[in-house]
Amino acid sequence: MHIGGELSATASLAASSLLAHPLLWGIAAFIVFLAFYVRGVIGFGSGLISVSLLTLLFPIKEVVPVVLLLDLLGSVLLGAYDFSEIRWPELRWLLPGSLLGLLIGAFVLADSNAQDLTRFLGVFILAYVLYALLLKPEKLPRLSLPWGVPLGTFGGIIGSLYGGGGPPIVAYLQMRHLDKRAFRATFQGIALSDNVIRAFMYIFLALLTGPLALGFLLLVPPTLLGLWAGNHLHFKINQQAFLRGTLIVLAIVGLKYLL
Repeated sequence: MHIGGELSATASLAASSLLAHPLLWGIAAFIVFLAFYVRGVIGFGSGLISVSLLTLLFPIKEVVPVVLLLDLLGSVLLGAYDFSEIRWPELRWLLPGSLLGLLIGAFVLADSNAQDLTRFLGVFILAYVLYALLLKPEKLPRLSLPWGVPLGTFGGIIGSLYGGGGPPIVAYLQMRHLDKRAFRATFQGIALSDNVIRAFMYIFLALLTGPLALGFLLLVPPTLLGLWAGNHLHFKINQQAFLRGTLIVLAIVGLKYLL
């Protein structure tokens, strides 16, 4: 699914390239809309969907920092919208573990084979999805708050390695039995801290540049539209449909990491 010829050679998420190639801009906008529609419905998944599809067209070193900015915007907007629904006791345990995990992940990435770790993560996610489906997500055992530290750490490590530490944190929040809006709100708190730290890392490493930041601005409208449309569906689906939707997205994540 690569665009052929001269277009594929010049494909870039820099603003000048998107403006010069309206078709590329349109395809990128549709992918971003779809990704943030899912984010609006269940609270996560935008990074996985957008990175997976945008890298079919654009260099991954451009995709990851641009998607980071889009995810940061999504976290701020959803977090502000759902602010009163955030469960702060969950974050008090998740955040320290997540910050520790981000640092550990940076060292792991420098000294080991990330592909082997990717396979392990895929197995972990699919095992959890199978367990939750057999038990039914609404009947999962209830974890105590201190489990937020190891699962937050695991999520932070995955965030450093692959740009999204959602799955372990999704599993934790599911097993804390939060209602759908509290789940979505609390996840934004941990995602926001992760995104801010990674943004500083990308700036320091010169991965986030001015032209890419302008390209991000061109993709803000479909991001906002996707969040708006997804938010409408979020309030229409029931809790069981919400839980099963999160498991479906997790299963897709697990398969991606394995393959």
